[in-house]
Amino acid sequence: MIALGLTLLFPLVGILLLGCIGHWRCAGFVNLVISIITFAAALVLAINIFQHGPILSAGKLFFIDAFNVYLIVLNAFVGMTTAVFSGPYMAHEMAIGRVDDGRMRLYYSMYQGFLFTMLIALSTNNLGVLWVSIEGATLATVLLVSLYRTRESIEAGWKYFIICGVGISQALFGTILVYFAAAKTIPGKNDGLLWTVLQEHASQMDSGVMALAFVFLLVGYGTKVGLVPLHNWLPDAHSEGPTPMSAILSGLLLNIALYAIVRFKMLVDPALGNHLAGNLMMGFGMLSFSVAGLLLHRQTDVKRMFSYSSIEHMGLMTFAFGIGGPLATFGALLHMIVHSLTKSAIFITVGHAAHIAGTQAIIEIRGLIRTQPFVGWGFLIGTCAIAGFPPFGVFTSEFLLFTATIKSYPWLVPPLLVGLAIAFAGLFRNLQPMVFGEPPPGQQPVTANMWPVIIHLALVIWLGISIPTVLADWLNQATIMIIGKGVL
Repeated sequence: MIALGLTLLFPLVGILLLGCIGHWRCAGFVNLVISIITFAAALVLAINIFQHGPILSAGKLFFIDAFNVYLIVLNAFVGMTTAVFSGPYMAHEMAIGRVDDGRMRLYYSMYQGFLFTMLIALSTNNLGVLWVSIEGATLATVLLVSLYRTRESIEAGWKYFIICGVGISQALFGTILVYFAAAKTIPGKNDGLLWTVLQEHASQMDSGVMALAFVFLLVGYGTKVGLVPLHNWLPDAHSEGPTPMSAILSGLLLNIALYAIVRFKMLVDPALGNHLAGNLMMGFGMLSFSVAGLLLHRQTDVKRMFSYSSIEHMGLMTFAFGIGGPLATFGALLHMIVHSLTKSAIFITVGHAAHIAGTQAIIEIRGLIRTQPFVGWGFLIGTCAIAGFPPFGVFTSEFLLFTATIKSYPWLVPPLLVGLAIAFAGLFRNLQPMVFGEPPPGQQPVTANMWPVIIHLALVIWLGISIPTVLADWLNQATIMIIGKGVL
């Protein structure tokens, strides 16, 4: 438990420390050091879980198993690599006058606050604390989205706060309904929100109450996932907030909300004894996947374009978890990893591209590969990866999903293929001129740290060619936890 304590302690210390020194030149370095220590502690925690199995804290407040530990490591890793990009990026923002000392303190403090609340959400055993921590992540994100204090960023922040606030209130009501169903079955009232206790009694809980609870939970946490028609906040949040926030928002927060839905599905399925929860997830997932692919074609802002790509991929993951079965679940878990790594890498290159062009407008970003080849190639390769080209890991996870769909719901394969083709066209109709077009006069290279992009894309290629045995075992154990049987 020491490793878990350190994983949670350092981001908490970072909130307080960076709230004081966030305007100094060393703030970016301090933020990076804290993120490195957090990742190291998370890695030690994962090794302990792999060697000794799940752990439950003395007060039953925290529970770590194969399902959440790999997401904890992923969160800490992406938080660390994004911190590498964040320091120079925010220094440039301050140099051009977009932020002042106070906003820099707010940015760095909320960066660690964002990571802290997500790590709490992943590690807690209490479904009430899960709700509180995701709400805390919402509040941290609102402050980051509105950081620039422009009319558009404030509007995006309020839009995010109102839509996600309404959504998270639905999740709260769903959590209360789960507690109500548990109170009739579990003797100890204090244990009615503990995941480990609820899982043992899931089959005995009232099916009607649990069905109603899952509807509210899916709508509530689905708002944070960005599922259509609850997605309106996501493109605005991406386009108006700092680009490092987009990298961790798209790469991490959406996963956490989906993790919460899957945790509740694991309770609802035994209670209902049918596939209602899976059918609802498949419906929302397919709708999100299809609508986001179409809306990709209408975007004029590069960050908004990739935000709709995030909605598309979260729809695919939701659809896969809805199908159930070992192959679809394993593929969805793998897709959570490769999407996070790829999308955060893309947003880093998008941040550099916006600095090169001086704007986020797609029509103004031209000839990146000529102006700054590293940025141009990173943008090109990242887009190919997220589009599902082999040998990238996104292709592998999508192949597993398609194989599972052919086996269980073959009539859904054609709309999936059409949706992928539409999304592919939406991405690549804008990619060619941005990368290979004629750069406008005066476009100059900027200071760009591409190491996070190189590392992320190298990992995505590796996972596409050969999944390491350790990771495959982790994902297989998580698959067994979620549906009762594994792939391997």
